[in-house]
Amino acid sequence: MSGQQSIVPVERIERAILLICGQKVMLSTHLAELYGVEARVLVQAVKRNVERFPDDFMFQLTRAEFADLKSQIVISSWGGIRRAPPYAFTEQGVAMLSSVLRSRRAVQVNIEIMRAYVRLRRMLASHAQLAGKLAAMEKKYDAQFKVVFEALRQLMAPPEPKRRRIGFQSEPAT
Repeated sequence: MSGQQSIVPVERIERAILLICGQKVMLSTHLAELYGVEARVLVQAVKRNVERFPDDFMFQLTRAEFADLKSQIVISSWGGIRRAPPYAFTEQGVAMLSSVLRSRRAVQVNIEIMRAYVRLRRMLASHAQLAGKLAAMEKKYDAQFKVVFEALRQLMAPPEPKRRRIGFQSEPAT
């Protein structure tokens, strides 16, 4: 790996990778911020080169999907009036963006994004390997370790998203 410093913090890229419709994607709004361009400029470049972006590279969120996403993530910077929901780019779509956004920054940011996707895949693979090893150990050892294995599984499970309750909670009748 080169000694160059990243132009975009890795954490910022990793936070922008979302799971939507069962795919790891990045939204056009986040990508535009990372590339240092307006979202409309990014979308225009994509539309001028639409043949480079088949459905498995990019899709537009429905209004319902976008509303769901906004309510789950609770990001106020997405506020305001939008004419259309953002586009979601898969890893291949993000890679293709560097060919339509021909700036030096776009190329550098794409390199960092590809590295983030690789790190994410490695983490997921090591998690799957760890779960497999745990299952094998559980079969090998007797029931006395069952509690330990259950505790380890709970620690490995991703945390459930915290949801804020809306409205008032009624008092129980006495």
